[in-house]
Amino acid sequence: MPRENIIMECSECKSRNYFTTKNRRKHPERLERRKFCPRCGKHTPHKESK
Repeated sequence: MPRENIIMECSECKSRNYFTTKNRRKHPERLERRKFCPRCGKHTPHKESK
């Protein structure tokens, strides 16, 4: 199965808040989304962490 679980990390406070899946064959680059961080209390960019 090409889909793998990934963890999204806040780029400001470095807390790991979200879990999602992605297809690594079609999208090998790192995923970045703007999501709400409960620790910061605002919307921040979240990047895929290892």
